[in-house]
Amino acid sequence: MSGLTERVIKVNVVRAAALYAALIVVAWCALFPMLWALSGSLKKEAGVSEPTLLPAHPQWSNYGLVFALMPFWRMLLNTMLYAGCVTVGQVFFCSLAGYAFARLPFRGRDTLFLLYLATLMVPLTVTVIPQFILMRTFGWTDTPWAMIIPGLFGTYLMRQFFLTLPTDLEEAAILDGCSPWQVYWRIMLPHTKPAVMVLAVLTWVNVWNDFLWPLVMIQRKDIATLTLGLVWLQGQYVSRWPVLMAASILILLPLLGVYAFAQRAFLRGITVTGFGGR
Repeated sequence: MSGLTERVIKVNVVRAAALYAALIVVAWCALFPMLWALSGSLKKEAGVSEPTLLPAHPQWSNYGLVFALMPFWRMLLNTMLYAGCVTVGQVFFCSLAGYAFARLPFRGRDTLFLLYLATLMVPLTVTVIPQFILMRTFGWTDTPWAMIIPGLFGTYLMRQFFLTLPTDLEEAAILDGCSPWQVYWRIMLPHTKPAVMVLAVLTWVNVWNDFLWPLVMIQRKDIATLTLGLVWLQGQYVSRWPVLMAASILILLPLLGVYAFAQRAFLRGITVTGFGGR
């Protein structure tokens, strides 16, 4: 019996070691590009391709050149404004639509939701031209509205989470005389904080990293985003790679801050959010 127990323990130890080894490999593959960019941002132009992670003489002046060559603070403010507005709007409209699809009975609800899911399968590049024509019709091209309004819609995550909540909550609220809006706002929405956090973080990261849509809609530097500034920093014929890597690190830092701030809530939301539905 003791021999069998020892063999089971050894098998578990081997499995745990293999799992941690695989996780270390995956983590290194994810972190290596960032470490390489950080290393390259501290090198001279001639030595940027040298296979060394720690340069002997760090060139901190590369970070100063970023602020000298591009209106970094203005673009940072623009990006934070767009990301914040889209995140707030996404959370509000997605939770509202998700509640309607999950809880409110109306004719054609499931068919309409399937049609909505079908739109998620359409690549972004297919919808760029129709969205551009729509923005031009409204007169929103080269304005902040073009960066905010098209990103306010998406529903699947919130709908699936609402389906996991017990019906006793809304039934008790209805018996107390609550309207559908009060049931949504006062009873159901406070219970969806994990899903709201997941949606908010994913939306913020998506807007922060977006390049194609700002490239299509924005020409003025005073309303440009950081991703556009990174491209404009390249130059037409020569790319100053250490400066570009320094700018990339500066753009990455706010995302790391957001993740560090929301890490526990985000992981909890990923864990408890219901994707199965019914």
